[in-house]
Amino acid sequence: MGALDGLLVVALEQAVAAPYCTSRLAQGGARVIKIERPEGDFARGYDRAVGGQSSYFVWLNAGKESIALNLKDAADLALLERMLARADVFVQNFAPGAVDRLGFDATRLERLNPRLITCAITGYGTSGPYAGMKAYDLLIQAESALCAVTGGPEAPSRVGISVVDIGTGMQAYAAILDALIARGRDGRGRRIDLSMFDCTAEWMAVPLLQTRYGGSAPRRVGVAHPTIAPYGAFRARDGRQVVISIQNEREWVRFADRFLGAGVATDPRFDHGVARVANRTVLDALVAEAFAQYDIATLAAALAGIDVAFGRLRSVEETLEHPVLAWAPIDTPEGRFEVPRPGSFMPEDWRGRVPAIDEHGQALRREFGAS
Repeated sequence: MGALDGLLVVALEQAVAAPYCTSRLAQGGARVIKIERPEGDFARGYDRAVGGQSSYFVWLNAGKESIALNLKDAADLALLERMLARADVFVQNFAPGAVDRLGFDATRLERLNPRLITCAITGYGTSGPYAGMKAYDLLIQAESALCAVTGGPEAPSRVGISVVDIGTGMQAYAAILDALIARGRDGRGRRIDLSMFDCTAEWMAVPLLQTRYGGSAPRRVGVAHPTIAPYGAFRARDGRQVVISIQNEREWVRFADRFLGAGVATDPRFDHGVARVANRTVLDALVAEAFAQYDIATLAAALAGIDVAFGRLRSVEETLEHPVLAWAPIDTPEGRFEVPRPGSFMPEDWRGRVPAIDEHGQALRREFGAS
């Protein structure tokens, strides 16, 4: 039995951010009705990697019911209204104002269902000079300066996954849980407005604060760290790479004494964190020379033996074989597949199914038919 059993979620959603949020609600036991356009959520067409199906859609839509509605049709709009009248949560990530133009503005929804929790996800909020801008993950990464602090010195880079969408979906999920707890106290619904830009800008707090109050933006340093050293990837003798992260003085002394030689730990160029960052080039050369004497297995054992934080720089293919990677079975219209198990709780017996377009349409039309 899930913590959210008995809750009805109606989702007017597409792509990643809102579907991520509602996928977590579904895993918690909520019933999620996904409203799709007649042609389906466009994320269904992002790729064909999973048995001819989109990896994005399979990942984010298990356990939901799908109904295709034509939102320009009065009968379908009336059906949506009847769903919302009975729903606990309404999640949508259409363009600002689109749901209002359909007739479901906040005032009307409050009259229709005073207990309804609404969550609207937009790119830049519902007002201001950017409110009408199209907003996709890469665009928000660029506008929020996430790209500016990602990549190597030669050029900015996109983070390699849809981190803006995922982060916004996570915050939407948390905000909905907060609202459900509050509703349990006073019986009233809540209105939640989240923008992808705000969610990402908050995650950018450290570089923004460093720039505003410290006077300079952090440099792009690849897999290194702009304010910690030694920190980054170094090659072992066999060409494999290990990543280290030395974040306190005790760890630094242990590391330096074991790998860099007597006196290095207390050398004025390296005897505190700020000095190590200032002399990063010299320090990284010392670490690289030391690590090149070991194969990866011996190096990993030596680092573990002195309790130094490290990891291996793995490829996607190598991570598929990671001893900690766990998978969860997912049923789809094209058979059973597996997705990486969510980090949050998911019942072991959960068998959420990925729906086909309008798979539940007829049943839902009967259930929410005109009274």
